[in-house]
Amino acid sequence: MDVEDLSDWPAPRWPDAEALEGRYARLELLGTGHAGALHAANAESDAIWDYMPYGPFADAESYAGWVRGCTLAPDPRFHAIYDREAGQWGGVASFLRITPGVGVIEVGHINFAPRLQRTRAATEAMYLMMRWAFDAGYRRYEWKCDARNAGSRRAAERLGLSFEGVFRQAAIVKGRNRDTAWFAATDKGWPALQAAFETWLDPANFDIGGHQRQRLSDLTAPILVARDPGADA
Repeated sequence: MDVEDLSDWPAPRWPDAEALEGRYARLELLGTGHAGALHAANAESDAIWDYMPYGPFADAESYAGWVRGCTLAPDPRFHAIYDREAGQWGGVASFLRITPGVGVIEVGHINFAPRLQRTRAATEAMYLMMRWAFDAGYRRYEWKCDARNAGSRRAAERLGLSFEGVFRQAAIVKGRNRDTAWFAATDKGWPALQAAFETWLDPANFDIGGHQRQRLSDLTAPILVARDPGADA
């Protein structure tokens, strides 16, 4: 197998966008000003915290305290997600484990309130973050989740991130063992993946009732990389 020469490869910049704008979603750097609206949205279901290492939060003040703490460091870099069609804030996601020197970045701390789930804004938010990373020059875009979290695993593959294996006993979260499932997309697959997103997000892909004509999972399935069945994490 040929080894790719990266001796002249330019490292990408640190995430620096104050906002990411889309047709259906807008992402802003998370701040305490978002806390009230996000806490109200999150209060619709405590189940969204089941696989998170924190939460749920009893009130908006405690949630704002969490926001203050998690935004002190440059990594993770949290964003609040606004659904333009609904006219409301509905979730957060972050860049983390940001490693420009080798061109690797992860998306995580993804927490969508019920009102944001299964919306065009939710999908576009993930697309906007992925597009920023690859446009900036990152080579690898990662997604990790509790291996028991079937919803997160389905979401990763729907978004075109290929399953790479499970790290057993990777962490202890809320007093429980966590095996971590790994997914990733790379810059080599990004052109095809971007085309799939743009096809799905095109208004022409939705009928007058807002129902999709083509499923994103059908568009991204051919892009997924099959894992070597002999590999063992």
